[in-house]
Amino acid sequence: MSQIEEQRALRRQVVQVCRLLYAKNMIFASDGNVSVRWGTDYVIATPSGVHKGLLRPDDLVVTDLDGRIVSDRQNPDPKVGDEGRGKTTASQGGLLPSAELRLHLEVYRQRPDVRAVVHAHPPITTALTVAGVSLAPCILPETLVTLGQIVTTAYATPSSEQGPQVIRELIRDHDALVLDRHGAVTVGPTPLKAYMRMEKVENTAQVIQIALTLGRLQTLPVAEVRKLSAIRNEMLGPERVFAGPDCRLCGACEGL
Repeated sequence: MSQIEEQRALRRQVVQVCRLLYAKNMIFASDGNVSVRWGTDYVIATPSGVHKGLLRPDDLVVTDLDGRIVSDRQNPDPKVGDEGRGKTTASQGGLLPSAELRLHLEVYRQRPDVRAVVHAHPPITTALTVAGVSLAPCILPETLVTLGQIVTTAYATPSSEQGPQVIRELIRDHDALVLDRHGAVTVGPTPLKAYMRMEKVENTAQVIQIALTLGRLQTLPVAEVRKLSAIRNEMLGPERVFAGPDCRLCGACEGL
């Protein structure tokens, strides 16, 4: 596959994920961002201010790993700006990379294994952060095996330099993070895989929400958590290790 064919395929994948996110009510209007690595040096990302449900492959922006637009023939060196407030030179087509791209680039810096990042605003997940309810407890076996522990970051002003800071340490060991009052971030080897993890985050949030209305949350037995953690660790392969959930980030049970 040529570089041009690869880029076109990746653009289609990003657009497909955006449409799935919109159809599943996990992004609204121009909210949310999706990106994918192109080769080793570039990122293809959704632009600022465009309705993600109506996005076209040609609308996507290509940058280097420092956020400089590389698809603009006239000016290859503009920096990522503040949501189109005049601090960034437009790419071809006049579209700008979102300031939220900072968050994606931080993921790629911390996780060389990650090829795609999805940032969405799933409503139940976000509502639970407003209510102070964590997704970290070991409740669903499928979640623990496929995602590990879903922890919530500290609050960061959206589109600010705080975004990369609050995920920097946590993203090294987690494939899904909840952003306090600002949705969630999931990562994966492809845009579709990262999207599937976002679905799993929102499904977990929905189960927690319903369980709380019915009574109380019952965590998995410690022995089962250890067994499921071992399964996840084996699935991750030799490059990554999942020793089990960090109980300091949860506190819902007696601990491991």
